[in-house]
Amino acid sequence: MDWGANKRRYASPLNRAPRAVVQSLLLKPLVSSLLRVHVHGIAHLDLIANGDPFILVANHSSHFDAPLIFGALPRRLAQRISTGAAADYFFRHWYMAGPTQLFFNAFPVDRTGSRNRKGLAGQLLSDGVPLFIFPEGTRSRTGGMSTFHPGAAALCISHQVPALPVALVGAFAAWPAGAPRWTGGHPDVHVVFGSPMMPIPGEIATAFSERLRAKVIELHDTTALAYGMPTQADMLQLAAIEAAHPSDY
Repeated sequence: MDWGANKRRYASPLNRAPRAVVQSLLLKPLVSSLLRVHVHGIAHLDLIANGDPFILVANHSSHFDAPLIFGALPRRLAQRISTGAAADYFFRHWYMAGPTQLFFNAFPVDRTGSRNRKGLAGQLLSDGVPLFIFPEGTRSRTGGMSTFHPGAAALCISHQVPALPVALVGAFAAWPAGAPRWTGGHPDVHVVFGSPMMPIPGEIATAFSERLRAKVIELHDTTALAYGMPTQADMLQLAAIEAAHPSDY
């Protein structure tokens, strides 16, 4: 792997300016034109110093998820962070890979196990590049969160960097997995930032990963209840009912 080329692509300050421009002038206005976006917990981001690496982890249920989070992040973080994106989906064709890298500073994540890309995320952290990872690995088909893969937690432990938990509320309803396009009518979507979390000394990756998942659920459900939206339990219950009686839906 040519780390020199990767460093220039993902970590170079020269690439941040054009990325900041397209994020602020194209990505954020586009999302705002389709959704009513509400951001909570922005003060927690003040706990992350400029230049410090961290790993942002969030629930994943919609194509809106990454644009929502980038639009909610302050520019000082949004222009530096690098996003893990599925290699078999976003990097399969140049017309997908180009915009994904331009808007999200994306690096490929192999979901098939056929290629060894595990070292790139660690190299980026070592060079001070914060990461954005969906620990579920793929979008939820029901809106309910599945288990978190422990990779993000393991990186936090091995590099001693904090995880920043983020919950997206309403994103699934705004563009459910499998739907050909988003829901009209400017639905409400909430981006909820939690306080940065560090692994406890001696904590193993699976345990830290479970703590992160529990925190994301807490952030999600607290906000959902406050605004009369479905909680994680509500979405899982509805999915179970639909699976038991598919002809009724």
